[in-house]
Amino acid sequence: MKTVVTGAAGFIGSHLCRRLLQEGFEVTGIDSFEDYYPREIKEKNIRPLLRHRKFSFLAEDLDRLNLRAGFQDADVVFHLAAQAGVRASWGTSFSVYLKNNIKVTQRLLEAAKSMPRLQKFVYASSSSVYGTTLQLPTPETHPVRPVSPYGVTKLAAEQLAYLYHENYDVPTVSLRFFTVYGPAQRPDMAFHKFFKAMADNKEILVYGTGGQTRDFTFVEDIVEANLAAMRQGRPGETYNVGGGHREKLTNVIALMEEISGRKALLTRLEKQKGDVPDTMADIRKAGKDLAYKPRTRLEDGLRQEWLWIKELYRA
Repeated sequence: MKTVVTGAAGFIGSHLCRRLLQEGFEVTGIDSFEDYYPREIKEKNIRPLLRHRKFSFLAEDLDRLNLRAGFQDADVVFHLAAQAGVRASWGTSFSVYLKNNIKVTQRLLEAAKSMPRLQKFVYASSSSVYGTTLQLPTPETHPVRPVSPYGVTKLAAEQLAYLYHENYDVPTVSLRFFTVYGPAQRPDMAFHKFFKAMADNKEILVYGTGGQTRDFTFVEDIVEANLAAMRQGRPGETYNVGGGHREKLTNVIALMEEISGRKALLTRLEKQKGDVPDTMADIRKAGKDLAYKPRTRLEDGLRQEWLWIKELYRA
């Protein structure tokens, strides 16, 4: 079976590619190496994959790539490529989010209409589509009212996926990821920044009181959800993918201190626009349709990320 993974050199994409290869799939990875964070980290993610005989890689911009010519024989498309970052999505940067999150998704869906072998188009959405939630855990039926431009673009792309299913029978499945962490995490993400600051004995910037809670999801559990969506996701449906519990940020920082043996030097700043106070996924629908069940405890996942951080920075 032939698969395409967009954002293949990124955090989640590189983990997904590795797992697909282990399962025996052919994988075409695509990544444009956007300058949102250092290219060296993505190159490190992709390097082991390049040696695999069933992996091919295109360092291309999806907004310019000839999609119709290149992927007519694809059986499954995993669309993970996106411009990430809630706090960076305001102001003049929004045009980048429009292109990379909405326009590119529409181009891929247009190409998917004419892929004769396509069995599933799995779109990586985000819990950011919910905004400030009225119900915890949050079900997929909860109103979607994003409070950041990033969340708006992820919701728009999710709606595009649905309408291409509804009008053209493209077998789309959308997965709403909740706060993903683990080895290869982007350097702008909290756990990566916190562990690196601890390793360097530098301050950690905490926005708000630290009492905000998140449903933290280990990256390998996210990978499992993608494979399950490929195999048994119902076309046209959307599923929450979370870690199965939520934790207060201050408690997580204390756990990180214990794991790293380093002290967290905290500096508190005011809450940032676009941040929400709490998240927690209701994953019953994914459990029923996808047999999804998160398996990685937060402590175990953080230990794996700390080992990766130490190796990456030689801490």
